[in-house]
Amino acid sequence: MKMEVYTVTVATGTSEYSGTNNYIFVTLVGDRGESERTLLDNPGLDFCRGAVDQYKVTSPSPLGSLLLVRLEKQKYWVEDNWFCRYVTVEAPGGKVLTFPCYRWLIGDTKVEIREGTAKTAKDDSIPQLLAHRKTELQERQKTYRWWTWAPGIPRCINAETEAALPQDDRFDNEKRSDFEHSLQYALLELSLKKMAIRFGKSWNDLDDFKRIFWKLRSPIAEYCMEHWKEDWLFGYQCLNGSNPRMIEKCKKLPANFPVTPDMVQSSLPPRTNLNKELQAGNIFLLDYVIMDGIPGNTIRDKPQYIAAPLCLLYQHPDQGLIPIAIQLGQTPGLDAPIFLPRDAPLAWLMAKMWVRHSEFQVFQVLSHLLRTHLVIEVFCVATLRQLPAVHPIYKLLAPHLRYTLEINCRGRNQLISANGIFKQVVSTGGDGILILAQREYKVLTYRSLQPRHDFSDRGVSHLPNYFYREHGLMLWDVIHSFVSDMVGLFYQSDKDVQEDLELQAWIRDITQEGFTELPNFGLHSELNTTEELCTLLAVAVFTSSAQHAATNNGQFDWCAWVPNTPCTMRQPPPTDKDAVTMETIMATLPDVSQSCVQMAITWHLGRAQPDAIPLGQYTEEHFTEGRAQEVIDKFRKELKEIESHIQSQNEGRALPYLSLLPSHIENSITI
Repeated sequence: MKMEVYTVTVATGTSEYSGTNNYIFVTLVGDRGESERTLLDNPGLDFCRGAVDQYKVTSPSPLGSLLLVRLEKQKYWVEDNWFCRYVTVEAPGGKVLTFPCYRWLIGDTKVEIREGTAKTAKDDSIPQLLAHRKTELQERQKTYRWWTWAPGIPRCINAETEAALPQDDRFDNEKRSDFEHSLQYALLELSLKKMAIRFGKSWNDLDDFKRIFWKLRSPIAEYCMEHWKEDWLFGYQCLNGSNPRMIEKCKKLPANFPVTPDMVQSSLPPRTNLNKELQAGNIFLLDYVIMDGIPGNTIRDKPQYIAAPLCLLYQHPDQGLIPIAIQLGQTPGLDAPIFLPRDAPLAWLMAKMWVRHSEFQVFQVLSHLLRTHLVIEVFCVATLRQLPAVHPIYKLLAPHLRYTLEINCRGRNQLISANGIFKQVVSTGGDGILILAQREYKVLTYRSLQPRHDFSDRGVSHLPNYFYREHGLMLWDVIHSFVSDMVGLFYQSDKDVQEDLELQAWIRDITQEGFTELPNFGLHSELNTTEELCTLLAVAVFTSSAQHAATNNGQFDWCAWVPNTPCTMRQPPPTDKDAVTMETIMATLPDVSQSCVQMAITWHLGRAQPDAIPLGQYTEEHFTEGRAQEVIDKFRKELKEIESHIQSQNEGRALPYLSLLPSHIENSITI
């Protein structure tokens, strides 16, 4: 009797501790039977880190079409977890099939993996494969459950700490040790500087911030330190800083911001006035009404202060976008004077610092934490709960969700928790941060997560030198085209989308379980067209990559020089322009230790990550079919073109905008 011989190749993970010395067995499952359960054991060591090992597996009779590969791990002396990347099987006729795995096998365990061709449930007719899909989702739904960490914000994964997450969602060992060491290193280096200052000269002048400033860490931070007092750089940051989504066109002055044409005439060219410029569309507004009444933190028994400023800006024909009037509260009156560029230099500087202080709160808590981290976690949990690994949309999204659950768990525990870093140094730490996030969540719309709508709704589609907009839209277009091409491979018609029950369960999970209590969010709980699906996927990929990079990557650049973007204020906003002195400024800005922590945290979060996977690079090959690979290659080529455009645009610039350089954007939110 002739045995059928199959050649099986098994690839082990490349990160530390991926290999195993445990027993690994394989069984091939075909539509006409199963192979022998075979112990994979070559001479020498098997399953070392990064290894690709080859074995022979036999079957007394042909297996027919191969459906599944069953992998089993059994303990040998000590427990040793194993990360399997993929298995390939060469059948006796020479045909090679790939079975992607990309999972940890932990303990004595058994997993069954499917051949890599992406399939919706409708593409499966074999009962065994339909049963496999169902079992996989039932197990995942037990593992991944929704949790309300706090009311009034998106729901999240039910893990109190990152240690409660499954191994598949944890940082690799290298990432974890780097993450933990980088923060300790930053805090330690700055605490040494702090000690030197404590025992040295007093802290009484803005120049004293230079004594803790980290040289050589970022050319932009150094540029900022030199030019931060200049009005044009204040305007530039509204467009291309860490919070580039706040500025909007002002068609009519708000009733609570009584700026008169006379007040600002000296900021305008001679032959024009405020009313003419309002009509011409050259006046813009920053309104921090969302900060109004947010309770301030108490740090070491001292109250911290918060303001809700209004700032008017003018697109000047020569100077670019410049601030022309600032009011530090929402209620006009004698104790809320309007600060102007023609006031005493320290008074105007103080007003701008208060606006930038609000900017720190809004970009960290709203633009960054809420609108990228927490929004993407909803996609993450729904995808793990509702789409099996063979589903094309799971394969498309998986690389864009890597590490997000762990970084968000760490954020909830270390950054924004009751005794986290925000509580120690940030004015909205404590209760303020959650109230702020809840206010923004109430008005969050799906439309505002789509960049084209966002820019047109804010009336800023034609603002010059708005590189965030220009690069963001280029990226949005290639991401949208990439997901559309991919969707087109698997959904021929709207009907295909409507009849994909797993996909419909996924969108219901997103809208009804993730984004709860949001009647005006504007995302329906069913998907009716391929176009709706493509836009939603583009939002998920864009938010987890480009949008996160725009708010995260520049934070050290703009916050390292602490007076430019202070994390807290230790005195209330000034009510008398004439009373602002260098003493009041220094008594208001963060103290030495708060400033050191601000620098450490923004460096730790904003620096390039050691194991970053740039946008469009897929180190885990979930898609095995050639036509999907062609779509990915086209996406990469288009990203390369954007890369060279941005690089040539920035050549020779003293102040380059590189936050949206594709090679600087990670595929997913990992920090």
